[in-house]
Amino acid sequence: MSNPADAVAGRPAVAAPGLAGLVESWRQIVFSGNLAPGRPIDAVSRWLLITRACVFPMTLTSGLIGGVLAATIAPAPNWGYFALALLGLVIAHATNNMINDYFDTIGGVDTEAYIRTQYAPHPLFSGLISKRGLVATIAALNVVDLVIGVVLLRARGWPVAAFALAGLFISVFYVAPPLKLKHHGLGEPGVFLVWGPLMTGGTYFVTAGSIPGWVWLASLPYALSVTTVLIGKHIDKYEQDGARGIHTLPVLLGKDVSLRLNQVLMTGFYAAVAALVVSGHVGVGVLLVAAAIPRLRQVLKVYREPKPAGPPAGYRLWPLWYVSAAFYHGRLAGGLFVVGLVLNAALGL
Repeated sequence: MSNPADAVAGRPAVAAPGLAGLVESWRQIVFSGNLAPGRPIDAVSRWLLITRACVFPMTLTSGLIGGVLAATIAPAPNWGYFALALLGLVIAHATNNMINDYFDTIGGVDTEAYIRTQYAPHPLFSGLISKRGLVATIAALNVVDLVIGVVLLRARGWPVAAFALAGLFISVFYVAPPLKLKHHGLGEPGVFLVWGPLMTGGTYFVTAGSIPGWVWLASLPYALSVTTVLIGKHIDKYEQDGARGIHTLPVLLGKDVSLRLNQVLMTGFYAAVAALVVSGHVGVGVLLVAAAIPRLRQVLKVYREPKPAGPPAGYRLWPLWYVSAAFYHGRLAGGLFVVGLVLNAALGL
């Protein structure tokens, strides 16, 4: 791989008939965030696009880290509560994505000329759903998450509410007034907290019933990885965000500094994993992440080179570029981290 195009390479646009064609459409959306030109949008594809399901693997990985850590240490992990927590996290992520699209649209950020409407169908601008329908869906999913939260709260106590409310606060006010965290360089730290301590720590807590201090540390490596994805996306939107007065971290730091920062954070993932092993908090199985270092080198090369003038053949997320590379690396690195934790649990490391 010399560029992120490999991560979202296109297949032929002609759809296979029947279920095979539908499954291929769903696969394309989940793995690339978009459909190849000419492919029809079925009911499932429509909702996968509306909720931006392509980024759900990050949430699943954060939750899995918490659950597998609990399996390693806790004497009697409750897998029913773990499954509820994981479902709640995915629903919350879907809701967050729709909240962002709604508030960015009514706030005038998302327009036909803005990058958000160019790399994938926008729920509102593409006619996938009406504003009223989007608000109703957001409300309905919040009710589902509330029910899940009440069940877990009754089972595990007040810390469940603390985790949930902290995540909801960051989720809503990421783009919603009056705080608009993204507009003041606080979106990236917020994502670090949500996909690290809150998701991983919260899932561990509901699975195990308690949370030792070292779990907070174990949540940090993958939190770094997810943060690089957001920074990469904001680098891609650097010029447009700056012109709109949206002071994301890359806008505040500058494009070149942000490119270097993401390289440091991606490399820092491996240093953080090694530190967990050396400190004795996590078993050596997680050193399996070293298998992702060749991909890291490829992605670092992307960050050192100028962005191409146009999209490579088969690349469907243009004009996004650096975010694809960060996600391409994080998907493998995070997956190997989870597999390494599973090895620790299975082998008693």
